[in-house]
Amino acid sequence: MNEMRDNPWLRAELDDTLDEDIEIEFEDAVLSEEISRLYRDAHPEQMDRKTYFRELLRLQSELIKLQDWVSYYKEKVVVIFEGRDSAGKGGAIKRITQRLNPRVARVVALPAPSDREKTQWYFQRYVPHLPAGGEIVLFDRSWYNRAGVERVMGFANEDQVQQFFDDVPEFERMLVRSGIRLVKYWFSVTDEEQQMRFLMRIHDPLKQWKLSPMDLQSRIRWEDYTKAKEEMLERTNIDEAPWHIVPGNDKKRARLNCMAHLLTQIPYTPVPHEEIHLPDRVFNPDYERETLPRDLYVPQIY
Repeated sequence: MNEMRDNPWLRAELDDTLDEDIEIEFEDAVLSEEISRLYRDAHPEQMDRKTYFRELLRLQSELIKLQDWVSYYKEKVVVIFEGRDSAGKGGAIKRITQRLNPRVARVVALPAPSDREKTQWYFQRYVPHLPAGGEIVLFDRSWYNRAGVERVMGFANEDQVQQFFDDVPEFERMLVRSGIRLVKYWFSVTDEEQQMRFLMRIHDPLKQWKLSPMDLQSRIRWEDYTKAKEEMLERTNIDEAPWHIVPGNDKKRARLNCMAHLLTQIPYTPVPHEEIHLPDRVFNPDYERETLPRDLYVPQIY
């Protein structure tokens, strides 16, 4: 701690890290005062910021240890995030991966299938994204689209849906037998909470891009999605890959609870690290750094 106080550069680096966290947490940007008030009234017992950041950083430091273990032992991890629109999946994924190496932990969020992909074996377009040894893959929605949005919106017929329910348990057992550690999360929010979040997106220019026509349809078909979700959880909750439900009305607690739970699902242990020493810079007295043309530089507006 004394070293940090005596080292202005180290202190500046820490402040920059904390500023990054605060920037990510800037949830209420340019919201109308009325929407802000409604949201505060609906969440009277929010976790205080100091506690949240302390736990977030602690859990993220543990996730780095998990990442090192996965990389060192060439483990393969798949984490599936499912839930209703605006349930908080993306926010949780962002915090999980925030400090991880993108070469080890990567996010897969596939678009709607192309005409060609629609003619393939249903799971085919997901298979290329599965991890090799030493990788963690987080699916922001997954093959469970067939049991949710595709079913409710009529993009898949009932025969296709029933075939999916017959196939997915064996598909996931195959993944587990191949050495993949498969963890599945369902983020759950109430009807009222989803409505509040949609209203926030409508009134927040920084978040309007998140609100698609499909999201608006999900409000109309809330009960259809509920029935689809219940059957999906019942028919695909297998011993080899059980579902884990994350109550998501409180976004901060949902993120922390998900991160803490994920750490319990993988038996990571400390791995050896070589001690790192910064080598001395090679100094050539005959070298002179050339002055580059000013028009190559980004304008210094700030």
